[in-house]
Amino acid sequence: MIASFSIIPLDKGESVSEQVAECLRIVRESGLAHRLTPMSTVVEGEVAEVMATIMRCHAAVRSASKRVLTRIDIDDREGVSDGLVTKMRSVESKL
Repeated sequence: MIASFSIIPLDKGESVSEQVAECLRIVRESGLAHRLTPMSTVVEGEVAEVMATIMRCHAAVRSASKRVLTRIDIDDREGVSDGLVTKMRSVESKL
């Protein structure tokens, strides 16, 4: 499973880099394959592990905020592994 997620504290103003950094620490500690993008973080792994990691991030941001908005997009495709790399290679090969 590949999941893209963003967690936005609604009471912290324009910059959320501190919260993003905290989430990235959690993601790195999880051991999941991941990519940080300007708009979200993408993780890949087993469903339970991916969801648990995202929820740890949500809880960390929520613990320091009165309200957060969490968005998750999931690509759950049978038989695909290393999708973070293979999906990008597939697109690049068509250019």
